Amino acid sequence: MLTRNEKEKVIEEIKGNIDKSRAVFLTNLVGLSSNDAVSVRKNLREAKGAVVVTKNTLFELAAKGTDCEKMLKSLKGTNAVAFAFEDAPAIAKCLKNSNDEFGDLVPLRAGILDGELLSDDQLKQLANLPSRNEMLGTLFATFNAPISALARVLNAVIEMRENGSTETVENKEE
Repeated sequence: MLTRNEKEKVIEEIKGNIDKSRAVFLTNLVGLSSNDAVSVRKNLREAKGAVVVTKNTLFELAAKGTDCEKMLKSLKGTNAVAFAFEDAPAIAKCLKNSNDEFGDLVPLRAGILDGELLSDDQLKQLANLPSRNEMLGTLFATFNAPISALARVLNAVIEMRENGSTETVENKEE
């Protein structure tokens, strides 16, 4: 049984996490072995997130006056709340992958992104987005493509001159 001071500390910690996070997700960790739960927590930490499991009333008290109030009000059953401090799609993807890996024991029940309650479809779309690093990699590859093409053309011209070929690139393609 938690004392009043311990409950207030938990409420302040949750409230602080809500204020710092870009997105908040409602999930569950009940049914997982302790090693699996530690694995989920570790994956969330690596993605710059966190998960808290406590009483529903403490979640409700911590959410009062925040964007999460609607989502965390009148919760029933067992719940956990995951916080995305930087990359919301990475946390959603982490929860989705954990759910797939552990046989539907870590469901993505609800979510709030930038103060807006997400629908089930929006949650699924967010979880299927590539991570920030994957998106940056794609962006950089896109920027790099024209430069690479130019380098290949210049290299082909140099090789043609070294081989003594007088054909132009246009004649060679015909």
